[in-house]
Amino acid sequence: MDTPTATAPDTFLRLRPRLFGIAYRMLGIRADAEDIVQEAWLRWQNGGSAEARIPEAWLVTVVTRLSIDRLRGALTEREHYVGPWLPEPLVEEAVDSPERALEAAGDISTAFLLMLERLAPEERAVFLLHQVFDFDYAEVAAMVGKTEAACRKVLQRARERVRAERPRFAVNRELHLELLGRFVQASRSGDPAQVQALLALDATYTGDGGGKVKTTVKRVAGADRVGRLVAGIERKWSGIDNRHDVITVNGMPGLLTWRNGAPDAITSIHIEEGRIAAIYVVRNPDKLGSLDHLRPRILS
Repeated sequence: MDTPTATAPDTFLRLRPRLFGIAYRMLGIRADAEDIVQEAWLRWQNGGSAEARIPEAWLVTVVTRLSIDRLRGALTEREHYVGPWLPEPLVEEAVDSPERALEAAGDISTAFLLMLERLAPEERAVFLLHQVFDFDYAEVAAMVGKTEAACRKVLQRARERVRAERPRFAVNRELHLELLGRFVQASRSGDPAQVQALLALDATYTGDGGGKVKTTVKRVAGADRVGRLVAGIERKWSGIDNRHDVITVNGMPGLLTWRNGAPDAITSIHIEEGRIAAIYVVRNPDKLGSLDHLRPRILS
């Protein structure tokens, strides 16, 4: 067991992936999550490590409450966001990267994060801490500053709002990769029917340009409409340097699209019953981050 003083930096380093995981799931923006974790580190250094009886509980409490406060402000900003808002993709180069450890504590798929958007800040915190990070009601109550009874009511309300008895979106990684490859091939064919054959009947396409680059201004729904949209986009860019690379996006295979030598979009898909149920495309430059370090695998 960690001692509060002698091993304080090591304790924080050990817990950092979990702290980042909570903050990222709460906020959906990597930079904001990193800011929260940095603030927790400063508080940990400035007396927190000495006063904490249980280091993990102390640090998770700080991160949770900071995230709740940050999210309240972010939700107001998102009301004025141009077009659909999508979480910032969490892009990883390798399975042993530090953030990859998040998966041991729960799902980070885009579909899961969007599901959380239906919850108020405190509802989201209670839901995540109990359902994803497996803290018991007593621990959650202390972390969010409520009674156990109140937390039970909050969790019940959150479950009703998201209609999610199983919050983890478990998908076979190999199936995901195989279907992603077929999706790229179908898109490149320029034939909407080939794309549509891979889609669920009620499939959706959501693009996030943040008002800075062109994309769909509303979510597109229905296999026929989505198939025509995807094929049309690929035809539009067929005359230029247009490359799709496989990367890890929010824990599962996704696509990094390069156009004219520059990163243009990050695409992730959500699969249900062997078909693509949702396509998420982030083009907002603010959410693409620095991608030059990646050594992606090219889909031929």
